[in-house]
Amino acid sequence: MKILITGGCGFIGSHTCVELQNAGFDVVIADNLSNSTDKVIDRIEKITGKRPEFIKADLSDALECNKVFDTFGGITGIINFAASKAVGESMEKPIMYYKNNLGILLNVLENMQKHGIKYFVQSSSCTVYGEPDKLPIKESSPVKDATSPYGHTKQIAEQMLGFITSSSDIRAVALRYFNPIGAHPTALIGELPNGVPNNLLPFITQTAAGIRKELKVFGNDYPTADGTCIRDYIHVVDLAKAHVVAMNRMIENKNKKALEFFNIGTGHGYSVLEIINSFERSTGEKLNWSFAPRRAGDIIQIWADTEFAEKELGWKALEDIDSMTSSAWKWQQMLGENK
Repeated sequence: MKILITGGCGFIGSHTCVELQNAGFDVVIADNLSNSTDKVIDRIEKITGKRPEFIKADLSDALECNKVFDTFGGITGIINFAASKAVGESMEKPIMYYKNNLGILLNVLENMQKHGIKYFVQSSSCTVYGEPDKLPIKESSPVKDATSPYGHTKQIAEQMLGFITSSSDIRAVALRYFNPIGAHPTALIGELPNGVPNNLLPFITQTAAGIRKELKVFGNDYPTADGTCIRDYIHVVDLAKAHVVAMNRMIENKNKKALEFFNIGTGHGYSVLEIINSFERSTGEKLNWSFAPRRAGDIIQIWADTEFAEKELGWKALEDIDSMTSSAWKWQQMLGENK
């Protein structure tokens, strides 16, 4: 069976391509390479022994999106990673985020109906919950007002899927990620943002490698044990495997609703300082870092209740925090060796 991966050259997309191919699926990647590189195709092939098909396309452009579906026939399902994803940037460029993230989704879903494709996995986010009143977060927890345009696009995307799946043959699973970090154990693929990183781990590894002068920790006066924000960090390989399970769930007709939601995390919250400590402990590297003012749009603390995903999907995160931070460093070292 053939799965189309939008944004498949990106961090989570590339790892999911690997896991899909390892599970016996054929993969087609559509990516505009705005925050990735097509070199990842070679690396996926090296890991799996199989080369995914690839087309460069801006899926927010209806004509380019149509071309992807007209070019590749026999698609069984779609996993949608194509989106702008930085909370801070979305506060500065909200129109771009709404146009890109929701435009891509509309174009892809329209083509699914046109070509009779039934199965869809949405890359959603724990940001749909907003600032939680109670922890850990369950799938039944209220979806509160978004704290950023990025989070709002994820909320709207889920609402769109609800209406579309109720009026069509499309079946969907929205995976609400917590914070993916780490890299593949081969160190051949990992997180490689263009320009200055928006996420914590690549900024940590680039600082340790001397690419960045200093890591800024945004806020030290939050109502947490050490004053820094808390997140549920999950290894990207564990996260990638959840997409394979979700796709198989629909193909095997095991889904219980037309649209299902699952929290994909570890069920444990770590502060920014705990991540820094883990990195230094697991790698032996010392970081140059300092505190900076709070960043607009950041949620104070959030972590998942993973019981529902474990029970319904039969999926569970296996990697611990030190394996996450050490694998990210091995990836950064590989990048340095292959300049």
